Amino acid sequence: MSRLAQTAGLTDVQQEILSTVRNFVDKEIIPVATELEHRDEYPTDIVEGLKELGLFGLMIPEEYGGLGESLLTYALCVEEIARGWMSVSGIINTHFIVAYMLKQHGTQEQKDTFLPRMALGEVRGAFSMSEPALGSDVSAISSKGVKDGDEYVLDGQKMWLTNGGTSTLVAVLCRSDEGHPEGTAPHKSMTTFLVEKEPGFGEVRPGLTIPGKIDKMGYKGVDTTELIMDGLRIPANRVLGGATGRGFYQMMDGVEVGRVNVAARGCGVAQRAFELGVSYAQQRQTFGKPIAQHQAIQFKLAEMATKVEAAHAMMVNAARKKDSGERNDLEAGMAKYLASEYCKEVVEDAFRIHGGYGFSKEYEIERLYREAPMLLIGEGTAEIQKMIIGRRLLEEYRFQG
Repeated sequence: MSRLAQTAGLTDVQQEILSTVRNFVDKEIIPVATELEHRDEYPTDIVEGLKELGLFGLMIPEEYGGLGESLLTYALCVEEIARGWMSVSGIINTHFIVAYMLKQHGTQEQKDTFLPRMALGEVRGAFSMSEPALGSDVSAISSKGVKDGDEYVLDGQKMWLTNGGTSTLVAVLCRSDEGHPEGTAPHKSMTTFLVEKEPGFGEVRPGLTIPGKIDKMGYKGVDTTELIMDGLRIPANRVLGGATGRGFYQMMDGVEVGRVNVAARGCGVAQRAFELGVSYAQQRQTFGKPIAQHQAIQFKLAEMATKVEAAHAMMVNAARKKDSGERNDLEAGMAKYLASEYCKEVVEDAFRIHGGYGFSKEYEIERLYREAPMLLIGEGTAEIQKMIIGRRLLEEYRFQG
């Protein structure tokens, strides 16, 4: 284990899980990540290995076949996986969010139906809020679910689904005006629908089309897609929680833990960038000595390591806050904001340390340099995090004059 990003107070079980994941990352992910990423190839063998380790059921309760671990354990595992290849952490993150939403908000029938198979990785989850013209304004969702007898008919276009092609269960947020009088606040007339589908692209069930993968600058390997619903019929028992109008709150609960996950990804990528930078700096020589012995490079390494340590500490604090049952939107927003910004800065410093070689695809830092920007926008931009943080601070420090 490295000196940086250590976590105090872990149990023997947590330490054993993390050691197992780290060994898997070192042996099975890092050696092949750059090659697979350059080919934009889905990491099938890696995913099968994660299934064998039980990571798809890490936070699913033991009664449903999972390991019943905490958000902290999960976040630390994500940090390790992102250190190897961030795309792999994305594959399990959306699955985890759907499983979490089912555990927290699903009916007993929905939990019994999906959670045991999700724990095994047999059912793979994705969730869908965003739309082509939506951005951060979730209240502007235009996709609709209309009641028709014992079914709902879904129409609309969704965007930026991680695992859109490989998933078999998608939690989709739509507007559902049924039962909600005109003038109801937009966030009170949204519903989460559980959409089962076949993996793949094209028409994956009647009324549901998953176009091909979106070609991205980075974050390759994992499939990111659109989702098009045109008369898609969903049984009424696939409304998450069994009642309409709760979708916004359910999704925000999922996004809150997702922000801890994104913070963990930022920590993992930053840690790997530091490892690459500090290693290269001790091998590359200029003016008769390794560049690590030049004060300018030592200053960079000092700043990078401090940022890695600070981001990790905030991520751990946000996860522990959620595990305690307390509200953690302030801590999660701070952790996501700081970790993603610091990740970008640490990666860029490692890139600079590599000099011209950092621009070559032969070096791993080139891949990290393209991956880091995704963290700046995933699960809410820096501006959204600042809004959340600012509002919560005003609640906590309300003027009493």
